[in-house]
Amino acid sequence: MSVQVENLEKNMAKLTIEVSAEELEKAIEVAYKKQKNQISVPGFRKGKVPRAMIEKMYGAGVFYEDAANTLMQQNYPSAVDESGIDIVSRPTVDIVQIEQGKPFIFTAEVAVKPEVTLGKYMGVTVTKIDTSVSDEEVEAALEKERNNNARTITVTDRPVAEGDTAVIDFEGFVDGVAFEGGKGENHPLEIGSHTFIDNFEEQLIGKNAGDEVEVNVTFPEQYQAAELAGKPALFKVKINEIKAKELPELDDEFAQDVSEFDTLAEYKESLKKNLEEQKQNEAKRTKEDEAIQKIIDKSKMDLPEAMIDTQCETMLEEFAQRIAQSGLSMEQYLQFSGLTVDGLKEQVRPEAISRIQSSLVLEQIAKEENIEVSDEDVDAEIEKMAAGYGMEADKLKEYMGEAQRDSMKKELAITKAVDLIMDNVKERAKAKSKKEKEAEAAEE
Repeated sequence: MSVQVENLEKNMAKLTIEVSAEELEKAIEVAYKKQKNQISVPGFRKGKVPRAMIEKMYGAGVFYEDAANTLMQQNYPSAVDESGIDIVSRPTVDIVQIEQGKPFIFTAEVAVKPEVTLGKYMGVTVTKIDTSVSDEEVEAALEKERNNNARTITVTDRPVAEGDTAVIDFEGFVDGVAFEGGKGENHPLEIGSHTFIDNFEEQLIGKNAGDEVEVNVTFPEQYQAAELAGKPALFKVKINEIKAKELPELDDEFAQDVSEFDTLAEYKESLKKNLEEQKQNEAKRTKEDEAIQKIIDKSKMDLPEAMIDTQCETMLEEFAQRIAQSGLSMEQYLQFSGLTVDGLKEQVRPEAISRIQSSLVLEQIAKEENIEVSDEDVDAEIEKMAAGYGMEADKLKEYMGEAQRDSMKKELAITKAVDLIMDNVKERAKAKSKKEKEAEAAEE
């Protein structure tokens, strides 16, 4: 295999990868052996048709697609290593040449990690944040805990109300025809969650268990299924059950049930301390975000579009995994939210850009400050992770490859860069005069 690198505009590059004719021949033979049992030729039993006969009947390129996919998967990672460039996107692949007896040639267009010119990053000014906790906040936390410990009961003596969970069967129709993805059984729908489109949930309020209800809604104009966009729909809904929460009394017994404390007063004091700790942690993150954003604003970098697209796709994959844990597929989410994949990408794009910018400036700070992460640092982090997983550190190390350790080193270097920045920030109260703002801008 050989690799040629061509630098393109806007931090893009094209890798031209050449694989020998011998490797191509091997890949074609593998493709033939994999497919021959599915190919029928008169006069031959399945799986016994000679490759030459198949190529004569279906064309010399009958196995090219499988062979090309195999060779690209096998050779692209090695080509990336050999190229020596820092690739930050998924490749856009194009086949240049595939023909028996000749080398297989393909190209991969990729985004290259952009250079960063840092602005000021030491002594950044951040807003001072009040982390005190009010009595009202303690009461709100207590009420939340009360709701968390509520019993779920089946309601039989009243209709659906706001906040209830209606367990429903449903099927959707447009112009009298059922549409794909519009059917479900025993689906728990929290009334007021606005999980379903339009005013679907509101139309169930006042209905009783056992009722069959016709719900009329209109799909949004910008809808992921073009054939449904902007159209009115009828959902036939059966309410199987109504479930509601029954809240416990706030007393010493409640405190004993949900905590290690004997009295409600002690439990409330503990809640206050926890809230203070949460606020301090949130304030720390907020100040870090503010400091990093100010550094980004003063720095220069040219982000390739392919790098942003890849980050958006990664974030959508993370989102799909999260909603899958609640039993909802991405297709169902798009159906009920009225969004499209492109619409979701557009929503996450600002955060994707922010994530990339943050990572790039922090990596550059770590580089310029000669921040190093030792093997001991990595081992200590593995110890923490192992404790969190409830397993032995040595076992976790066995599962981790060199690439994972390198990734961990990179993350720890970024953490050290953040610590360096925050050790040198200046705090100012939120309210500033025009003169103070001008002075701060000039200083930074």
